[in-house]
Amino acid sequence: MEIKHKNFSSQGVFYIETDGEVLGEMVYKNDDNNNIVIQHTEVSEKLRGKGAGKQLVNASVEYARKNNLKIIPRCSFARDVFERVKEYQDVLAPQ
Repeated sequence: MEIKHKNFSSQGVFYIETDGEVLGEMVYKNDDNNNIVIQHTEVSEKLRGKGAGKQLVNASVEYARKNNLKIIPRCSFARDVFERVKEYQDVLAPQ
């Protein structure tokens, strides 16, 4: 499953696209403190149970590490993933 990424000046999206159809996406915005704020994660029924949502969160973690950013998971799904995966704590923004 390939995760794609589009980054605009103040926001971005990690997404999964198959045959021109977006089957999963995680939307974020950039804040003024070098953070990305995960706002929403959604996965199509076609990908449910395949770990697609976690892969989207993982892509944001790798992006944050590569770009020296921190993540604020406002989306309840992303927040749950951060609570369960201790290896992601290095990019979690202090609250």
